[in-house]
Amino acid sequence: MAHHDFTMPVSEAQVRALRINDTVTLNGTLYGIRDATQIHMFDRGRKTRFDLNGHAVIHTAPNVRKIEKSPANPSGYASVCIGTTTSDRMERFTRPLMAQCGVRMIIGKGGLREDSSAAFGALGGVYLAIIGGTAALETTWVEAIEDVDLDDLNPESLWKFRVRGFGPLLVAMDSHGGSLYDTVNAAAQARRAAALASLGIK
Repeated sequence: MAHHDFTMPVSEAQVRALRINDTVTLNGTLYGIRDATQIHMFDRGRKTRFDLNGHAVIHTAPNVRKIEKSPANPSGYASVCIGTTTSDRMERFTRPLMAQCGVRMIIGKGGLREDSSAAFGALGGVYLAIIGGTAALETTWVEAIEDVDLDDLNPESLWKFRVRGFGPLLVAMDSHGGSLYDTVNAAAQARRAAALASLGIK
């Protein structure tokens, strides 16, 4: 296990050096994205003016408030609570996010599945896990909402956050086929089988 501090964006080589159980802290730019954002981008052909190449995205629809634009709040939004949502329902967007937009890291809760693991291996990506219930802490890692695109989808807009010390996040799926979700599931199934066998249940 190793810890990595990254200032975004990152290279493919940096991402491929990561292994499950490593931890990562991000600084600089982080993009917020969710279901509707990706449906519009990949199913309906909408384009974003943001360059996501080499960046991380977090599965979120943040609670924000509209304020006067200023140097400290250039987007006209201030964060209220920036939490993370469950990733599984966005499984089908992993490959297009990477192949078409150059995204390298996906942050979320609950993990992704086999197709995402294959995309991470083929294209060089990782899944970084956040524990549920930590939205208040995550919000302290966001210095500002720098910009927003596709804002007619609010709150499922495409958000550009400026972050400092965002983490540590756990590498839960890597580009070498490693998945903590598979490991935990296999261990749980083995314990279940052993418990049933001890009770004489086949």
